Amino acid sequence: MGAFEGFTDPEMFDEMIGHDELTLDGYQDKASEFIFYKGSLLYPTLGLTGEAGEVAEKVKKLYRDDEVNFMRDDMVEELSPEQARNLAFELGDVMFYIAAIAGDIGYSLEEIADMNISKLTDRQHRNALSGSGDHR
Repeated sequence: MGAFEGFTDPEMFDEMIGHDELTLDGYQDKASEFIFYKGSLLYPTLGLTGEAGEVAEKVKKLYRDDEVNFMRDDMVEELSPEQARNLAFELGDVMFYIAAIAGDIGYSLEEIADMNISKLTDRQHRNALSGSGDHR
């Protein structure tokens, strides 16, 4: 269960966290203040898989309990604000562990984002966005 699951007053939460926009590297710097584990790579990788599982669990329950239509192009219209917020909180936990892993391997989040956009652009130009394999 995420730290903010069930948070019931969105306005109070928004006020609590503020609205300063962060760069990816700014987020990574702030998130690094919360890293408490010794060593590197193993703990945040296991944390990432656990938190990604929590995202999947929330989506599963939207399908099972709330009969959400996942075939829509615009999920904003399908999900309630609370459902979207709960997913966003879990995605934040995923992001924390991604930032930790990136730091552990000597990359910034912005470097990784740039690398990913370059890779996707290359695949798009080669008409290889779909399919499988890391180096398609």
